[in-house]
Amino acid sequence: MIQAITKAISVALHGEFGDGYRNYTEEVRQGLKEPCFFISCVNPTHTLFRGNRYRRENQFCIQYFPKTSCQSQEECNAVAERLFQCLEVISVDGHRIRGTKMEYETVDEILNFFVNYDVFVQKQQDFISMDEFSEQIGLKG
Repeated sequence: MIQAITKAISVALHGEFGDGYRNYTEEVRQGLKEPCFFISCVNPTHTLFRGNRYRRENQFCIQYFPKTSCQSQEECNAVAERLFQCLEVISVDGHRIRGTKMEYETVDEILNFFVNYDVFVQKQQDFISMDEFSEQIGLKG
């Protein structure tokens, strides 16, 4: 699920920003081409909700590395405004998922944009047919 959401975020970013911005999903040690985005899932959770339903909270951090360091704060703020719009709803495997808890901060001239894509998943259960059961009844008295 996390990979599918990551891909959907990348598609949304490409749709908003175009070919001039690269999207990375794996750590790049050398050769980072700016301006670019780095997409990562931080601190995902999986909690039993009810029965065989689970709630998955997936917080993503989209880091933006500006092209130049001069006027980077202004550029980061402008990019953050666009991220609020393009990441509000994404399409994952044909399903639309709404982004929540959106916030951002700029640290060391890098924009860190946080958004949650929380979903419910249902665990498939193996059903046992009734003919597989045997019943024994005993009476006391």
